Amino acid sequence: EAAQRNTRSDAVLEHIFEAGMQEFMKVREIDAARRAMKATYQREMDHLEANLPFLASVGSVSPYIGLFGTVWGIMHSFRGLANVQNATLSAVAPGIAEALIATAIGLFAAIPAVVAYNRAATDVDRLSIRFETFIEEFTNILQRQTAAR
Repeated sequence: EAAQRNTRSDAVLEHIFEAGMQEFMKVREIDAARRAMKATYQREMDHLEANLPFLASVGSVSPYIGLFGTVWGIMHSFRGLANVQNATLSAVAPGIAEALIATAIGLFAAIPAVVAYNRAATDVDRLSIRFETFIEEFTNILQRQTAAR
């Protein structure tokens, strides 16, 4: 998985480099090359961040859906008790158990989504810094090359 992320990261750096170099070769202006690299960088970041809102939504909403299922199930159990003359734990337990399963399902969806979101957001931030640093370094190289002529 780490090798796949590095390969993707290297491909993005390659796209940024190509965009900057092509623009620099066309107009021989460092600012134009920098703008081309920034535009490519932003497109790549948009692509990397595309699934983050979904993970955030699943992570934040799932516990509430599970809680709603729990409340609904417990209400259903208590309504069933109204029709029974002898209220015992054995009459209520199956409904409450089903209600608690709804909570467990909500947490089962939420916890991995939050972990995945945090990991993905950290990776995106780390890559963003790497890409911006590359743009700065490449711009410096272009400036030195231009000044040497």
